[in-house]
Amino acid sequence: MADDFLQETPDSTQNRIKNLVEEKPVLLFMKGNKLFPQCGFSNTAVQILESFKIDFETVDVLSDDKIREGVKLYSQWPTIPQLYVAGEFIGGSDIMIEMYQSGELGEMIEKAKADMV
Repeated sequence: MADDFLQETPDSTQNRIKNLVEEKPVLLFMKGNKLFPQCGFSNTAVQILESFKIDFETVDVLSDDKIREGVKLYSQWPTIPQLYVAGEFIGGSDIMIEMYQSGELGEMIEKAKADMV
């Protein structure tokens, strides 16, 4: 299995990202994890998501270079963190802040929560 990971191609990395995005209702690609964010932007993103009192998954891009580069290609977005809700790319922490303040992110999260049940 470890050998398969070393042989991972850009296409298989994209498939791995696609599967994660489709499987997890709320998914955050970030530096570090929700218990120990490794940058301020990732920390901000975690704080916003935690304010909704929902289960969300994180993927630590620092521990996986293929995912770190691959997710930027997948989303056509150059920075980390990246939030996906119900399979849809939302954006990074700056967009999350704007959407949080406008209430739009809360609406998306509520819908995703309803879909999780």
